[in-house]
Amino acid sequence: MPSSDDKLKTFETRVRQMLLQFAELKKENASLLASLEASRQEARELEKRHLALEREFNNYKMARLLEISDGDLDSAKDRVSRLIRDVNKCINILAEQK
Repeated sequence: MPSSDDKLKTFETRVRQMLLQFAELKKENASLLASLEASRQEARELEKRHLALEREFNNYKMARLLEISDGDLDSAKDRVSRLIRDVNKCINILAEQK
């Protein structure tokens, strides 16, 4: 049977081992927390960039919708004129049938 001194030495050894392991785990935890915070900061920055690009894209789409060149305006007028002529022809045909 081991003596009480042997038991005490074994206990002290295990306590030291646990303290060393605790210190290592504490360092690892601090490192992981720092890495997590860096990842969160990067995610916040990427989200800000995403929102800025989305705003810029929406502004671009709106500008393209509002932008009408002379060619577009002339072609639109021509289309409207053709549609009006077609409607007038239809009205005349209907009026003749009565």
